[in-house]
Amino acid sequence: MAKITFPIEASHILMFARAIGDTNPVYHDPETAKHSEVGGIIAPPTFTAAVAQFNPDGSRPRPGEKWFGSGKGPTGIEGKAPSTGGLNAEQHFEYFRPLRPGDVLTAETRPGKTWERESKRAGKLLFSDRITEFRDQNGELVVSVRSVSVKTERPVDSS
Repeated sequence: MAKITFPIEASHILMFARAIGDTNPVYHDPETAKHSEVGGIIAPPTFTAAVAQFNPDGSRPRPGEKWFGSGKGPTGIEGKAPSTGGLNAEQHFEYFRPLRPGDVLTAETRPGKTWERESKRAGKLLFSDRITEFRDQNGELVVSVRSVSVKTERPVDSS
């Protein structure tokens, strides 16, 4: 999969923290953060999810293309949203050091393990891992994210 490189800026950290409703001053107040255990501004634990904003192939509207969107109503597609039949089941974040303003991260994703389980309602459940490693400007591994997705063999009967 393609590598994505993106800078970490204090304003990115501030906006991300506000978006998730986290008011911890180590995410926005340099003076408080300087005198804290972490010694300066750091990014919240799930901050690497923001890499999606730097992915040119990510999920966002594109000029001239219909898009379902994430608003109250659809924006360009009639009826039901398109679906691959998959769900994000879980994520695991392993930090090797805090992320700080000035870091430049490169994210690279590779497939992980796959496995199956049987479900009474949806048939076979197909699980798969995706491992994304985030390395800093020196090539050091700073965060590893394991994402688990699941696809169902058949739609779940809602009756």
